Amino acid sequence: MIQQAFEQLGLTPRETQLYQTLLQLGHASIRDIAEKSGINRGAAYESLKQLQVKGIVSYFPKGKRRFFSAESPDILLRLAEEKQQRLEKTIESLKTTIIPSLQQQQPDYNQANVRYYEGDDGIEWVLRDILDVVSQQEKKEYCVFSSKPIRPYLYRPFPTYTKHRVKLGINVKVIAIGDGGEEAELSQRKWIKTDGAVDASYIAIYPPKCAIISLANNNFPSAVVLESKDIAKAQQIIFDTLWKLL
Repeated sequence: MIQQAFEQLGLTPRETQLYQTLLQLGHASIRDIAEKSGINRGAAYESLKQLQVKGIVSYFPKGKRRFFSAESPDILLRLAEEKQQRLEKTIESLKTTIIPSLQQQQPDYNQANVRYYEGDDGIEWVLRDILDVVSQQEKKEYCVFSSKPIRPYLYRPFPTYTKHRVKLGINVKVIAIGDGGEEAELSQRKWIKTDGAVDASYIAIYPPKCAIISLANNNFPSAVVLESKDIAKAQQIIFDTLWKLL
């Protein structure tokens, strides 16, 4: 746990060991530090210089020799708080400037906007992506075409999906193909009646993305996620038109 905390502050295991050694010794020469820590003098000296740059170790000359000392452990909290402040500024810059600027450099649709996912892990990623994208939108709502055969496999990797959706205040409109399906909170559902069996399929429309989930075989789901404003808009028009007719 201690080493993990030091690593978060950017200290290597060697630097951590030297800092703790100095705390025990107080003021000490490089020879005493190396002997106490079991680290050779050359490596210890280089690491102490890095610790000095980071503000964790200081030194003072005594004759022709240098004596090092460790700063109070309180310095670690200050370093962590400073790192947190820098990270918060970076996150804000990513949200407001960097990411929007990078997104403008992308064409609206290219090969990189199509992603494929397989198996339960892949389906869980798609479901979480739906929640992540919709939760950031002003109107927290998405639309779904869904058939009964896909339902046993859809939420298998993410059984608490509906609870998460409701907790985030996300609404969903579902056009169910065939019978089945259950009413849920923040959910509206309409049905398209069919004669005979229907294939397993699930299409989620959450602009600027669409996700298509199907079964590659009897027990193996796969998904395609397309990120395109134009495609998502076209699918949304189709859904809204059909929704009004049902």
